[in-house]
Amino acid sequence: MKHDRMKHDLKNPHPAVIIALILLLSIGLGFLSDFAITCFEKNAYKRDFGEYVSVYAHKYGVPETLIFAVIRTESSFDSGAVSRVGAIGLMQLMPETFEWLTDEILFEHLESGMLYDPETNIRYGTYYLSRLYDRYGRWDLALAAYNGGPGNVDKWLADDSYTDGEGGLRRIPFKETRQFVKKVTDAWDMYERLYGKEYAADTES
Repeated sequence: MKHDRMKHDLKNPHPAVIIALILLLSIGLGFLSDFAITCFEKNAYKRDFGEYVSVYAHKYGVPETLIFAVIRTESSFDSGAVSRVGAIGLMQLMPETFEWLTDEILFEHLESGMLYDPETNIRYGTYYLSRLYDRYGRWDLALAAYNGGPGNVDKWLADDSYTDGEGGLRRIPFKETRQFVKKVTDAWDMYERLYGKEYAADTES
């Protein structure tokens, strides 16, 4: 008799059991879906050359997530990338900027061909970002200067038609620079969302 009742229960489960099973299945599918999306996003926002990024981020005080965002935007992690205007490597440094930094600032006198070397490019690109941040005190302005040149950013900041009244820029007149700042900022937000807690834990430990 008891065996027959169990068979009946299995064939006709209580509504509460059905609801519980549906909830458990929904949670499981939701977890798998979130996991798949996160894996896809992490593949799109990768962290190649992370060993160099970590070293020079800490050395020069630039967020690791920002450096990855710049590399992704500038070269898509292609160390051999060359832009139409001649910017080279992972962080797309202009040879003239590199020559100024290596000869007059760091006194290392490296050849411009070293820009194809991932570590050298990341080191100089990160150092240049840190100098621009020290100059302007804001990452959005540092990024604008990284792409459009500090001379242009200085001109825009001196023009009330471009400034926001709070030390920043309400409008960036160069379309390429405007798009660059937005792309890097959006990528930075994604890197922070995907990896920010990881870097925060490393800082605390």
